[in-house]
Amino acid sequence: VQLQASGGGLVQPGGSLRLSCAASGFALDYYVIGWFRQAPGKEREGVSSIDISDGSTDYADSVKGRFTISRDNAKNTVYLQMNSLKPEVTAVYYCARQLLGLGLRIYSPHDYDFWGQGTQVTVSS
Repeated sequence: VQLQASGGGLVQPGGSLRLSCAASGFALDYYVIGWFRQAPGKEREGVSSIDISDGSTDYADSVKGRFTISRDNAKNTVYLQMNSLKPEVTAVYYCARQLLGLGLRIYSPHDYDFWGQGTQVTVSS
């Protein structure tokens, strides 16, 4: 099982980035995939999640309306489109596979069994 997160970078405030999470070694269709972020000195926090089986989604209140999570089943990839970026979203972003059967709105890291390596997002002028 592997998750490969990519797409981070340096962007100016108000800009956009699209993160990708490429999954391999398991059937993505049965799982919920979550995006998390961890800023320096802070705990890892859940940002968004998607149920691959039906496309249903969930977002943290802080990103609603600006972030969009989606999936491409044919490519075994989950995306996180981030718009209107602000400096406070600067962090390392991780994707992770949730344990089976828990559902959306579950963002405790111990409920996720496989993690991507993280991709740095920096919003700065």
